[in-house]
Amino acid sequence: MDINFPLILVLLVFITGVVWLIDKLWLAPRRKEANEPIVVEYSKSFFPVLFAVLILRSFIVEPFQIPSGSMIPTLEVGDFILVNKFTYGIRLPVIRNKVISINQPKRGDVMVFFPPHESRYFIKRVIGLPGDEIRYVNHQLFINGEAMPQTLLASLPPQQPSIQLTNENVDGVEHKMLKHVIPGPYSRNFSTTVPEGHYFMMGDNRDNSLDSRDWGTVPEENIVGKAFAIWMHWIPFNGLPEFSRLGSIQ
Repeated sequence: MDINFPLILVLLVFITGVVWLIDKLWLAPRRKEANEPIVVEYSKSFFPVLFAVLILRSFIVEPFQIPSGSMIPTLEVGDFILVNKFTYGIRLPVIRNKVISINQPKRGDVMVFFPPHESRYFIKRVIGLPGDEIRYVNHQLFINGEAMPQTLLASLPPQQPSIQLTNENVDGVEHKMLKHVIPGPYSRNFSTTVPEGHYFMMGDNRDNSLDSRDWGTVPEENIVGKAFAIWMHWIPFNGLPEFSRLGSIQ
């Protein structure tokens, strides 16, 4: 079972804040002894820190760890990334209601969101905007009938290639992607039209990604934020953290 960290953080802030407020307004003026109850002492110590963390991760920036290889080569398993929480608007923690609109997702953005079938965070690339017609035929992406340019960078392994490393240009945003020499089921002949208020998402590891080709488009209210930087690479229990991949996400 996945831990709902935002909910736990909100509850901790609420509980420590209420304890601190009750003590300040009612208990402290009536307390005869000098020593504070331990629950009050801890609440006064932790409330400011927890409140600052809540504001930071809910409205400004939140760290994530990449758990799967669906975004290889852009993101690798074990990458720790930073996600801008206000790029697409300010949302309330836990309930995720948008209270301030700012920008809308653009084609090519790497976005964190909740897929329509799960309550876990996913990360993929925005391919289709509301109203777009998306076709993916033998690894060639078409948006509204226009083919997105691709440039072959390498065939791997060189002797008997099974995977191709390619540079793809999605509406002016260039990024690297992997594809099998023989297209997988969702790469052979797929087409759809993106409904209003939804976004079509795809992984950069095109034949090893469960994305909108499988579970459908992502509603706007499921957006979490835009991934913008890798700040560390570390697979727990498998060596020390590495910082060689530090940099912006394209």
